[in-house]
Amino acid sequence: MAEITAGMVKELREKTDAPMMECKKALTEAQGDMVKAEEILRVKLGSKASKAAARIAAEGIVGIYIAADGKLASMVEVNCETDFVAKNDDFLAFTSKVAELVATQNPADVAELSALPMDGSTVETVRAALVGKIGENMAIRRFVRIEGAGQVASYIHGGSKIGVLVDLVGGDEALAKDLAMHIAANKPKSLDASGVDAALIETERRIATEKAAESGKPADIVAKMVEGTVQKFLKEVTLMGQVFVKADDGKQTIEQLLKQKNAQINGFTLYLVGEGIEKKVDDFAAEVAAQAAAAAAKK
Repeated sequence: MAEITAGMVKELREKTDAPMMECKKALTEAQGDMVKAEEILRVKLGSKASKAAARIAAEGIVGIYIAADGKLASMVEVNCETDFVAKNDDFLAFTSKVAELVATQNPADVAELSALPMDGSTVETVRAALVGKIGENMAIRRFVRIEGAGQVASYIHGGSKIGVLVDLVGGDEALAKDLAMHIAANKPKSLDASGVDAALIETERRIATEKAAESGKPADIVAKMVEGTVQKFLKEVTLMGQVFVKADDGKQTIEQLLKQKNAQINGFTLYLVGEGIEKKVDDFAAEVAAQAAAAAAKK
């Protein structure tokens, strides 16, 4: 069998970007045949990607791309299993490339995005190879593409765990940035009341009605109390109703700020990494108890 040299391992690693030990094992199995070793690695990396796909990926980052003219922008959430991998340079680079593809190629959905060309292959092939290299499941979860009516501003916070795009008509760059930061901090559910889920409003109304009924006050007063509570809720969850985080008087709302600056928000998007994904919670005590019970059963 041909001698497996460090140079051969290095060459195979450069070709496949696989871990050193995986490259050495593949070369040994292929008896020094570089082409065959590359094929073996592709099979192994694909196998790893397949196994990893069953694991929950609730960590990750938000990636943002904005064109030079500030009119075209995109944002993508790419998930992985651990926060450690979310800081990996290859993972970061992949997310950045995906965000740019969303903006420039305008795919209809994740499936179409995954089929787009990337680095001489496709987005999906690159993703699967990265899963094999790193050993963690990762997935493109969602994306948004904006052709701004005005200037699109962005904000990334918390190690790229929170991402914001806001399309501002009028105003200036400083205002746009302040608004993006406000959205990241206050996490509004919609621009105004018309965008709030009716079921969510109904839930708040029902809770407010039950609480107000306990006061023992007349029905007309109870009705006013309920409506007041609902309106307060809407102000808290809508961007236009929220108090601006940098308001000098602590009272100025976003709506008032925009009127003052002669500007308007055409729309915004807020991504929180892992939002809505059910994360696995390990119960260490239960795991130990299960292992002890299994051991006892064998005796």
